[in-house]
Amino acid sequence: MKIPYRQIRAGYTEEAITVYQAYDPDIAAPAVAAQRFVEPFKRARMTWIKPSFLWMMYRSGYATKPGQTRVLAISLTREGFEWALAHSCLSHGVEGKENYPVRVQWDPERDTHHNALPYRSIQIGLSGEAVDRYLDEWTLSITDITPQVHTLHAQLRSGADITPALPAERAYPLPDALARAVGAQ
Repeated sequence: MKIPYRQIRAGYTEEAITVYQAYDPDIAAPAVAAQRFVEPFKRARMTWIKPSFLWMMYRSGYATKPGQTRVLAISLTREGFEWALAHSCLSHGVEGKENYPVRVQWDPERDTHHNALPYRSIQIGLSGEAVDRYLDEWTLSITDITPQVHTLHAQLRSGADITPALPAERAYPLPDALARAVGAQ
């Protein structure tokens, strides 16, 4: 089955969706301990969430890049995730972006070796009201998955196929209006 060019793929249940972020330990450790983002996390900055595990591995270099050495799996309410999509605009080619609390961009999805795939993965940038909702309402849990990421990276470097050990992701069931809003196909 051919994967659509733009499709949100994620791990999710009826109530929650998993997204990923990578931070320095100074931000990650307090967030895991509090089970919400707390100081020194800055509410005033745009924060990007990624439903694709492999895109997060590409972005963080399997938790090896400076400032991204801790990978967090964040469980969000689906209601909050869909609110973010409904209040978004595309990050490129849209006038009046400053009027939206959420930006989305579609970047090439990656394989386990960071090679670009022929379809896109969504990145969701939260700012203003969306960051407040993310921190105060939508976050259900925060799990530091860095040890698993390091294990996968070591296995990959030794030549193993890590595909069976990756988190299960499937097409997220977007209502038509949300699919149009984010440019999904």
